[in-house]
Amino acid sequence: MKLYYLSGACSQASNIALREAGLKFELVKVDRLTKKAADGLDFNEVNPKGYVPALTLDSGETLTENVCVLQYIADRNPASNLAPAFGTMERYRLIEWLAFVSSEIHKNFAPLFRKETPEDTRQFVIGNLSKRLDYLQRALGSKTYLMGEAFTVADCYLGVVLGWSSHAKLDLGKWPELKRYVDRIHARPHVIEALKSEGLIK
Repeated sequence: MKLYYLSGACSQASNIALREAGLKFELVKVDRLTKKAADGLDFNEVNPKGYVPALTLDSGETLTENVCVLQYIADRNPASNLAPAFGTMERYRLIEWLAFVSSEIHKNFAPLFRKETPEDTRQFVIGNLSKRLDYLQRALGSKTYLMGEAFTVADCYLGVVLGWSSHAKLDLGKWPELKRYVDRIHARPHVIEALKSEGLIK
């Protein structure tokens, strides 16, 4: 398998999940400006949508979108417990979390990274995101991870997205449980491996 990624982007969740699942894969960096991949391919041909993650399987097929790719990775090694079994209520709760992280947390961060975002728009986005983080802190409560004690692909995703807070100039200290949650995730050996592989830490 090949995982196409941008350093520090949401594709990092798949980088983490692949390591947590113990799967063999090749990490292929995509140039943010030219869209050329390190394996020589034009990334727009790998994923016509033009964004990461893209996971090219050994069959030659390519999967995209975090909600899909993360579940695919988890299902390649059920013993890793990165996702509950299909058909269980717990699996639907996982999908619910993945969808929430994707649509309500991830997408709300995007305008905060753009220099051209007007200040009034930025404040509106921060207000909206703050409401989502308020909910998230209440829902997490005293649990170690989103689904309880089990680390899942939803945590791979949320840990990456919340890790963007400092770059977005959003003080996560306002949500102490979320700050502790991110610190727990960033202390995991496979997360550290993923961060090193993307050149984000030494």
